[in-house]
Amino acid sequence: MKNLEITLKKSLIRTTPTQRKTAQALGLTKINRSVVRKDTETTRGMVRIVAHLVEVVEK
Repeated sequence: MKNLEITLKKSLIRTTPTQRKTAQALGLTKINRSVVRKDTETTRGMVRIVAHLVEVVEK
């Protein structure tokens, strides 16, 4: 199964509570920190919520 490397590129300041909770659920807490998650529909949906804040690379 493929993996996604998700990097937080923009600040969570002035985002909605849903976007902040989604970023925290993905494990993104600080700018330029990366996490690797399995490429599932759930993960893709979470990335879609914070797409304007993150950079995604398929591995």
